[in-house]
Amino acid sequence: MPLAKPFLKWAGGKSQLLSQLDDHLPPRLEETPFTYVEPFVGGGAMLFHMLQKFPNITNVVINDINTYLVTAYRVIKDNPNALIERLEALEHQYFALKDEEAKKAFFLEIRKVFNEELLDDIDRTKYLIFLNRTCFNGLYRVNAKGKFNVPFGRYHHPVICNRETILADSVALNSVNITILNGDFERTLEHIGDGYNFFYFDPPYRPLNATSSFNSYSKEEFNDDEQIRLRDFCATLNEHLDIEWMLSNSDCSAKTPEDRFFETIYGDFYINRVYASRFINANPDKRGKLTELLISNYPPVGYGANAAENGGLLHLAV
Repeated sequence: MPLAKPFLKWAGGKSQLLSQLDDHLPPRLEETPFTYVEPFVGGGAMLFHMLQKFPNITNVVINDINTYLVTAYRVIKDNPNALIERLEALEHQYFALKDEEAKKAFFLEIRKVFNEELLDDIDRTKYLIFLNRTCFNGLYRVNAKGKFNVPFGRYHHPVICNRETILADSVALNSVNITILNGDFERTLEHIGDGYNFFYFDPPYRPLNATSSFNSYSKEEFNDDEQIRLRDFCATLNEHLDIEWMLSNSDCSAKTPEDRFFETIYGDFYINRVYASRFINANPDKRGKLTELLISNYPPVGYGANAAENGGLLHLAV
């Protein structure tokens, strides 16, 4: 059986960072049944990784503010075969077109339907996947009115319907008791389990500079006030003895040393740097290796070791 993995390309996805995230997970995950909570599930790289790595997960709570993304998770969980059938038919239509201009016109028509028409959940997900696979750079971006506005991607032969991935993801999503939420991240606290809970946060990243902002997954802006509200939520979780959490975000001070936003607001917690590869960026010069922050309410293994001794793990003085 193929491994479950993200069914969409997603900016900020964690597929390239999974081994380093693994190194920073709390040891307790190996020792006891637990509820896994991901309040910003996005493309689901970490979700599918956790489901396959930890058979002792008893419950899962995932959430995202993007309604269409949440719909896609529900469809893949409950109706994978119907989705595959419709997506394969759409793929066949697209590949039957003879030239790039015809494909671009087809893409623009699908984008219009996606933005303007009332669709059932399976068609909504079908078009979401199609647009994601054929748009520029695999981005999901909306304008102030919440309309998907990414241009045509000009790929020669993109994989539109990945039957094996959809079926593997459906099996993974049905392997545990899962709650799929659409809304504010704070709602996840209402659904935690009675025992040990582990939260992983992958919010929209704070921009490294004024020109690098990309967090328009929804029409709502995730600004510094929202980053602070998330910190307050993490502090609330810290009051629960049976909750551990880890959070990813951009390493602003590596780019601008005086910008110690995260070192300041998360000064009571553990902060480490990890190296991450980034492939979704409109500017090829900005792709490649960057440092990111991993913040947690528990000391990761090797916390405080130097980079040479611990595979790139760096202690931050806060």
